[in-house]
Amino acid sequence: MENRRVDEPVDNLSILSAEIPPPGRMPKCSERKDTQELPASELPGTTSQAPSLRQRLDDVLAEGRQNERKLRRFQSLELRLIGLGSLWELIEALLYPDTVNFQWDTVTLLLVDPEYEVRRTLEQEGIPLANHPALIFVSSLEGLDSLHPYSLFSMLGPFQPNRHNGLFPPPRRPASVALLPMVRYGKLIGSLNIGSYNRERFLKGMRADILEHFAAIVAICLENAVNLERLKRQGLTDTLTAVNNRRFFDQRLGEEVAAARRNLRPLSCMLLDIDHFKRVNDTYGHQMGDQVLREIAAVIRAQLRSGDVLSRYGGEEFSVLLSQTGADGALEIAERIRRSIEEHRFALPRNEPHNEQGEAQFSVTISIGIATFNPEHDPHSGKMNGDVLLGYSDRALYDAKARGRNRVVGVGDVVQMAQEVW
Repeated sequence: MENRRVDEPVDNLSILSAEIPPPGRMPKCSERKDTQELPASELPGTTSQAPSLRQRLDDVLAEGRQNERKLRRFQSLELRLIGLGSLWELIEALLYPDTVNFQWDTVTLLLVDPEYEVRRTLEQEGIPLANHPALIFVSSLEGLDSLHPYSLFSMLGPFQPNRHNGLFPPPRRPASVALLPMVRYGKLIGSLNIGSYNRERFLKGMRADILEHFAAIVAICLENAVNLERLKRQGLTDTLTAVNNRRFFDQRLGEEVAAARRNLRPLSCMLLDIDHFKRVNDTYGHQMGDQVLREIAAVIRAQLRSGDVLSRYGGEEFSVLLSQTGADGALEIAERIRRSIEEHRFALPRNEPHNEQGEAQFSVTISIGIATFNPEHDPHSGKMNGDVLLGYSDRALYDAKARGRNRVVGVGDVVQMAQEVW
């Protein structure tokens, strides 16, 4: 046996790796496994393996720091989304995120809107939806099952034209995508879709817990924003006709006048009054009178654009704001409304007696007055206010009534009104 100094360390590996000879037989010198013949890199615990372990540890720490920074960025965005005050501000923040913190090449938002509620809300706020193709609406969940077969879980992977074309309008087609379903109470309400031109950015099987948490926060924010808009509308909606009420009209009138002055675009104001409405109530009863109001509101709304403002002004009167519409265009729309109402037939209930002519139907007419504010033609446009425009519309309506009703009267572009007092 080789002699060792007392202070020389014992090589454990040489002891463990030596063959144990059978009883009565000692190994020959040529049979010994001298550990000095092993490469140093194969010896555990040697310094040659330290760089590899150190590198692995550094990689883990770097990944942890990167995830922490990513989490902080998402938390910052989530707090911002929670603090936004309107539905459009929320949608805008999602579609157009800060490119410094979120290097996403393309983002789209798909919302399930079966009753057209979200679209109507945005249109009434004056949002030109056609200018935002990344905001996508669907009326049902049909077709979404293939995109989110497991509903609650995000889908990461390469862009597949046959499945993802509808989510990413051309020409910005990504190479890889992350589809984040937004779910509330087990029901899919939309999908936030992120695309990258880098094929390796979103790989199937990657950890997506941060994205899934973010999608859950977005779903809650969207639900809260829609509910808030719904509450606002309940306070600004006429419960009988389901159109805007007088309070909403007064608020929008000032806003529309200011927008017309700022954009140098005409604004027309229309007042409509049902002719001899008291006769309807006296003849057919107040319930039938309420039905007439509901149907007339629907007839008027059918002749307007989505961005026009229809309100029940009071009693049997309605008001309409036609943005970016001059005097001639307003007269054409008003005449179309008048003719549609004149041709409309109101059916009496089966248990109600027929009218004086023995018919189970009757009709009504309407009178309309119009005034237009055109800032390009008004030298006093800076002093224009909603009360003045409304006053001229009311004057035109009175004139229509005085001329025999069932007619449209417009005063054209209202100018030199700074001296008028209403």
